[in-house]
Amino acid sequence: MEGQVIIAIGREFGSGGHEIAELIATRLEIFLIDDKLLYDLASEKKIPYEQIKKYDEKPKMPFLSRTVSGYTNALEEHLAKMQFEYLRKMAEHGESFVIVGRCAEHVLKDYPCMTSAFISGDKETKCARVMEKYHLSADEAKKLMKKKDATRKAYHNYYCEGKWGDSRNYDLCINSSKIGVEGAADVILSFATRKQVR
Repeated sequence: MEGQVIIAIGREFGSGGHEIAELIATRLEIFLIDDKLLYDLASEKKIPYEQIKKYDEKPKMPFLSRTVSGYTNALEEHLAKMQFEYLRKMAEHGESFVIVGRCAEHVLKDYPCMTSAFISGDKETKCARVMEKYHLSADEAKKLMKKKDATRKAYHNYYCEGKWGDSRNYDLCINSSKIGVEGAADVILSFATRKQVR
């Protein structure tokens, strides 16, 4: 692909969204922005990475924070806004990258070079992947999936106009259980290529 390319991947926990993003970034030989974003922000702001990581993709906790005259003391909100600004700067500088989560399909919606995809999956397939990856029982995996997806949904819906996982907010919605990680990457790359040449 020629020119700037941005691929934004939203995902259900256990759907393989991160693996799909890694595969796309490798094939296109462009940045994968995930933890790299946190390391860069930690370095820039001189804050320990572990401290930033605790608040990554977490919704604001209304009972533990307050807003006065438009200013908030919520660390989750400060980190989210720093990440959104980081993404906009990367896009404005003409960088090509793949980004996982962080409301990217909303934050970067004004960039015509951006293709957004939401990755879902069948419950059984996601559960099996989580069990294998994290060495959990089926019950533990299901509880973790429910918790992670609830957190992602709350985070996304707090900062975005559209709802998390709603097909109207993405260029593509793909069930990775049906076509696998490689198949999902193929579909996204094919779509992005066709979109680019229009």
